[in-house]
Amino acid sequence: MPATPPTRTEWLLAVAILGLITAAVVTDDASAAHAVIACGFGVGLAALLLVARRWPVPALLATAAGILGYYALDLPPVGVAAPAAAILYVVAERGRVVPAAVVGGSLLAVSVAARLVEGDDTSVVIGAGLGSEAALMLAVIALGDAVRNRRSLRAALARQAAAAAEERRREAAREVEAERIRIAREVHDTLGHTMSVITLQSAVAREALTDAEPEQVDTALAAIQSVSGSAMAELRATLGTLRREPGPRAPAPGFAQLGTLVDGVRRGGLPVELRVDGPVDALPTVVGSTVYRIVQEALTNVVRHAQATRVTVTIRATPARLSVEIIDDGRGSATGAAGEPGEGLRGMSERVALLGGTLDAADVAGGGFRVSVRLPLAGAAA
Repeated sequence: MPATPPTRTEWLLAVAILGLITAAVVTDDASAAHAVIACGFGVGLAALLLVARRWPVPALLATAAGILGYYALDLPPVGVAAPAAAILYVVAERGRVVPAAVVGGSLLAVSVAARLVEGDDTSVVIGAGLGSEAALMLAVIALGDAVRNRRSLRAALARQAAAAAEERRREAAREVEAERIRIAREVHDTLGHTMSVITLQSAVAREALTDAEPEQVDTALAAIQSVSGSAMAELRATLGTLRREPGPRAPAPGFAQLGTLVDGVRRGGLPVELRVDGPVDALPTVVGSTVYRIVQEALTNVVRHAQATRVTVTIRATPARLSVEIIDDGRGSATGAAGEPGEGLRGMSERVALLGGTLDAADVAGGGFRVSVRLPLAGAAA
């Protein structure tokens, strides 16, 4: 039991007990010796009440013994329930309802037995006297228990509110983290692909300048300008989301932009074959955006690492499933090719996992690398 100081209520009850016994001494016209002893009992009972919060049951038993001793010395009568009521309340309020009820009942039983032995009227002792004192004891015990229950309820509600606030804070942190990861994926995919295409087209332009082929230089520079503009548009859209700028947002790239994406890689000199089987135009936007980013990242990895001479992109759609497969004939992951674990594959895996799909990335027998994605379409958000 934690050591806590007496409350204001307990101080008032202690003063009331001392005042009750003092009043009994004054009105009873007791002798000086009895008056001093009675006041000593009053101080003792008040002191026991003040320590009852820390030691409820010992204080209760000591109070009961003090009340019995008070009457054994034939001191001015103050009743049994009145001096015991305060300690019974405090003990019940501390959660010791059963000991309070047992001790209170025992005091009443001893009091009734003693009064009957002394020859008091049975009807008075068992009737009005017992009923009133029992009612007082039951009332203070019930009040103490009710106060404790209300305090426990408030504490439980406070804990629930604190837990709810902490859960809201964690949920907000999770949302921020998820948004941070999403933006990191978008920036990585957009800028990574753009820089790869720019690097490839720059090499083409440099060779064309060396070979004095101005048409190829113009084509390469036009490709650089086009992919740079697209990247800037996507980057502005991402920054606008971060800044929460008003106004319409550019639609996320999807199946309709795959042809443009593939053409940009082809213009860099890497042959890319795009095959689309099945209806994809009516698929949810999030599916189209995910497929676009996966193909974009896979082609970026091929351009950067694979030293491939050909890439095949195959998309097959059925009512229940969508599959995407990107295969190149390059060096494979064993020598640091397209399947090398890194931000690209991690980002693709995260995108696929958000839609409940699976991603496999592995070397192809005989050379090359394959990225294979399976996305369930049932229940996909539009």
